[in-house]
Amino acid sequence: MSYVPGLRSPYTKVGRLVYFGRMLDKIRLQAAGQLPLDEYGANLGKGFDLRCCTFLQVAYADLKAHTLSSGATDEEILAWAEQRGGRRRDDECEVWNGFMAKRGWRDSAADTLAARIRESRLEGRPIHTMFDYLDFDEGRDPVASHAWTSV
Repeated sequence: MSYVPGLRSPYTKVGRLVYFGRMLDKIRLQAAGQLPLDEYGANLGKGFDLRCCTFLQVAYADLKAHTLSSGATDEEILAWAEQRGGRRRDDECEVWNGFMAKRGWRDSAADTLAARIRESRLEGRPIHTMFDYLDFDEGRDPVASHAWTSV
């Protein structure tokens, strides 16, 4: 995938959650015409976006509409989502963060991860998870930055 200015690492937290901020970035970048839809369009509102919305118990369409119409900060959007779907307990957030940060490592997504690594010609890189893959594929090095330590 391309390097997209303003698209943050999936490891980056908003509040207590990994990935949420990246989803908001994709929503805003798409609306501004700055997200390469040939690379990202097919998964908007699906995949990890859908998992995140399911975890928060909010519809992606509602989250997208609120994000684009409210002018709210990421933290305010997360608070809005928690008001609608219910605030997750700390232990639920810990499980969410751990699951997402390790997706692709010895689980049902391992074959998909291996295929993406090959397709992107990233063999030989220390990629163990989908988050690692996304970072390397977009030009970030999660290993050098120890990105997982904030999870």
